[in-house]
Amino acid sequence: MSFEHIIGNRKIQEYLIKTSTANLISQSYLFVGTEGIGKLLMAKEFAKKVLCLKKEEPCECKSCKCFEGQNHPDFYVLNESGDTIKIDQIREITRKIIEPPIVANRKVYIINDCEEMTVEAQNCLLKTLEEPPEFAVIILVTSRENLILNTIKSRCMMLKFKNIPNDELKKYAMEKLGFEQVTEDLLESFNGNIKEAIFQKQIQDELSQIRRVVDDLATEDITTIMNEAKVLYNKDDIDDYLPYLSAFAFRKGLDHKEYLGCVEKVKNCNERLKRNCNFDMCIDTMLLEMWECVRKGM
Repeated sequence: MSFEHIIGNRKIQEYLIKTSTANLISQSYLFVGTEGIGKLLMAKEFAKKVLCLKKEEPCECKSCKCFEGQNHPDFYVLNESGDTIKIDQIREITRKIIEPPIVANRKVYIINDCEEMTVEAQNCLLKTLEEPPEFAVIILVTSRENLILNTIKSRCMMLKFKNIPNDELKKYAMEKLGFEQVTEDLLESFNGNIKEAIFQKQIQDELSQIRRVVDDLATEDITTIMNEAKVLYNKDDIDDYLPYLSAFAFRKGLDHKEYLGCVEKVKNCNERLKRNCNFDMCIDTMLLEMWECVRKGM
């Protein structure tokens, strides 16, 4: 992996390359942006450059070889899976970070989804951010900046990541993820991030069923619609499927305004589900209301 293989946020890439090459590296960073747009990938690639002994591209130095082999003793990622971060984990970092580097001239610690730190854990980390060892670099990665203490934010170089442009995301989806085509409504539902595109690739069959439900509202009877919509009766995945249903209805509504009212029906269903109303009844009611909405508007 190298910066040129990470799509989006070119200005941040250029800044990180420039500062690492010129050895103008800050000791603490906060990478902020929507989930799934490559912040962690960027942090890892930056870490590799920070640890590099020769600052060459490509590089075969001992540090880069260790990094590529995923056994670098001066590099550590906490919470790659996005779990709650407890104070004991931060205490371990503060204990290990003061130890001198072994292979490189610096040590790099990435704390992914750092908003998952408890308040106690954040306060514990704050002490290290205030007086870090001169060889240490800490990179915090978050999609929910509002959950990070202001005292931590004030001690970090904050880099705000933008969503990936649609043209780059479309090219990536077709060339790397194997989408045969990426329609405008599908691209819009990616919401500017790779993680969403990958997820939608995994559930293409389900999304096709949801699109068919929307397309058939104007031509099929309600019984047929409910039979076609079996995917929406999957309680475990409904939080993923309702946004797509709404997005497809909205997109169709741009050309056929009778579908625009369906967006409100999906929203109402979501609110009922949050109030723990009967699940199947909520889906039944939503589909019936969408069907009636389209028929009345024709």
